[in-house]
Amino acid sequence: MPAVLRVALPVPLPTLFDYLPPAAGDAQAGSRVLVPFGRGKAVGVVVDTGAEATVGGARLKRVIRLLDDAPLLDTELMKTLAWAADYWLGAPGEAYANALPLALREDKPLPDTREEAWALTVAGHSALDAGSRKGGSRRLLETLAPTPLSAAELHEQLPDWREAARRLSSAGLIERVERAADAPSPNTTPPALSPEQQQAVASVAAALDRFQPFLLDGVTGSGKTEVYLALIEQVLKEGKQALLLVPEIGLAPQTVRRVRERLGVVVEVLHSNLSEGDRARAWLRARSGEAKVILGTRSAVFTPLPRAGLIVVDEEHDSAYKQQEGFRYHARDLALLRARELGIPVLLGSATPSLESLANVEVGRYRTLHLRARPGAVHAPQVQIVDMRAQRLEHGLSPTLLSTVADTVARGEQVLVFRNRRGYAPVLLCHQCGWHAECPRCEHPLTLHAGRRQLICHHCDYHARVPESCPSCDAKDLKPQGQGTERLEEALAAQFPQVPVLRIDRETTRRRDAFEHLLDRLRDEGAAILVGTQMLAKGHDLPNLTLVAIVGVDEGLHSVDFRASERLAQLVVQVAGRAGRASKPGRVLLQTHHPEHPLLRQLLAQGYAAAAKELLTERQLLQLPPYHHQVLLRADALQRDHVDTFLREAHGALTSDSLQIAGPMPAPMPLRAGRHRGQLLIEAASRSALHAVLKPWQRTLAALPSARRVRWSLDVDPIDLY
Repeated sequence: MPAVLRVALPVPLPTLFDYLPPAAGDAQAGSRVLVPFGRGKAVGVVVDTGAEATVGGARLKRVIRLLDDAPLLDTELMKTLAWAADYWLGAPGEAYANALPLALREDKPLPDTREEAWALTVAGHSALDAGSRKGGSRRLLETLAPTPLSAAELHEQLPDWREAARRLSSAGLIERVERAADAPSPNTTPPALSPEQQQAVASVAAALDRFQPFLLDGVTGSGKTEVYLALIEQVLKEGKQALLLVPEIGLAPQTVRRVRERLGVVVEVLHSNLSEGDRARAWLRARSGEAKVILGTRSAVFTPLPRAGLIVVDEEHDSAYKQQEGFRYHARDLALLRARELGIPVLLGSATPSLESLANVEVGRYRTLHLRARPGAVHAPQVQIVDMRAQRLEHGLSPTLLSTVADTVARGEQVLVFRNRRGYAPVLLCHQCGWHAECPRCEHPLTLHAGRRQLICHHCDYHARVPESCPSCDAKDLKPQGQGTERLEEALAAQFPQVPVLRIDRETTRRRDAFEHLLDRLRDEGAAILVGTQMLAKGHDLPNLTLVAIVGVDEGLHSVDFRASERLAQLVVQVAGRAGRASKPGRVLLQTHHPEHPLLRQLLAQGYAAAAKELLTERQLLQLPPYHHQVLLRADALQRDHVDTFLREAHGALTSDSLQIAGPMPAPMPLRAGRHRGQLLIEAASRSALHAVLKPWQRTLAALPSARRVRWSLDVDPIDLY
């Protein structure tokens, strides 16, 4: 049998594909190749160059062309991806594809990594003077008028500049120019670190030459970012690279600004809001070692780090680090794996560490560093529970809450009213017959969005017009029930007509730069009221925000999800931490119908650490993660019996005595987007025992005749059961 190339292709199949080597070139592991696949062509990654063919050479197709002179993915990244695909039971081709920006998964030359900059042409200056361009085009002309700017500078000043640039470039009003990348000069003096911060920096700095996981457990406002910056500065002095992960795109711009202003370095950014060309250039600059600081969201964990010095995972508890579709990896866990392979420390930071990380501290895998004080702040915010029982509520807001809001804005300070539910109202109800608007594809209430005059399903994005009368009894008495952020915004604007009321949720931040513009306004404004969802729960410093009012926490107190208590505790602490971050004291009001609930009482009396310790004890007694390990088999189909048959056969194919199996059972949301959904939960005390069973079981599932009639997936270490 001839030696062949084993290639990973971006298809959802649990296998690699064999090809004969190309006619020209020396393919190596980590190189991209163009291969025939089906009736077309595909770009894949070579995983093995000396594999023995499993079929006769005459049946094998030859690689069409080698795309890289040298491997694009290095040995460490290839090893990490192979482990990750095996652990999370991902299709290997999807795992390798995840490591490459989309522009590098195509049969095209590698993009030029020299810094891109844009300047006005003579015609552009004339057009600006004549006022012939409006909107985004005019803003871009005005921004470029004083001097040419790099793409990175434009991203910061005008995040949605690309579309306008295409229009202006084709009209000959701006042109691309080349210029040497200028490292910005540091323009902020670092604050003096507190003794706790100094200790944290010294501890990690002492381990910069080896693998060591650290958990930086710091109360909100305690200066975790200053610790990150001090450590990144040390790494840069050694000529090495630092990777900083943040959970959401919204946190990236302000973090980039702080790093650049403090350290005077170019920060490469990798997240889904960038153009594919920009992502590819940043990735290639990291691969060459030219990029010293790389900041990004979940997928940035795959960035090559040939001169690796440190990986930081900010807000490590955040569920956004878990990929929920396709290759279901967890970026925090992958960061730990990469740090081990690279022989560098990894720093996980949070004010509300995940129970998984706290359990790893318990057994000595992680070292804990504590930041218990808020530098510069008067003291931690004062928290008060507001008992909503027997109170007359105005749109879900108690008299106590409204009175406190009034006092706060009268002092010229800012308020955040937090409600983790967008839209106007979660239910539209007929008071005559009891009918309520329901998604026909999910059998779930539709959310009323009054501003758009639409009913929207937040699960499948089904849209419908708001009916003039009840479709069941023709009554006109249709009433919104409950409060979303849109309804709270309306109610607060009516209650406080002289005060700006700003809503920050997915609806109001659709434009790329909308979130930053809203936050910039708040940093400058006097009195203001914010109404927001969890987008505002972390990472944002608003010096004049002194009151946080949390409404609607009761849903999290009685959830069937065993993780709900942990998430609620984290959310309450994170949101409360937005108050009083500067010199003014902060206050937090927590509205609830269950003021005696033990979780709330413990959280307020003893803090997150005590609540988390109690939750860990519960998890251990109930044999739940992180002390037991889970895999969730999900299936969905247009017909319920297809789902039931597949899950029944899947259950029958499991024979190990060391496993606990729950199901088959309907998913917590049994119908979504018109598809019936079910699941099977497999648990084991030993991670190795669980994985020993999973691989052969996965192959068995793929071979089941019933598998062809459903969509199914395996989720290792699921973070939710939906």
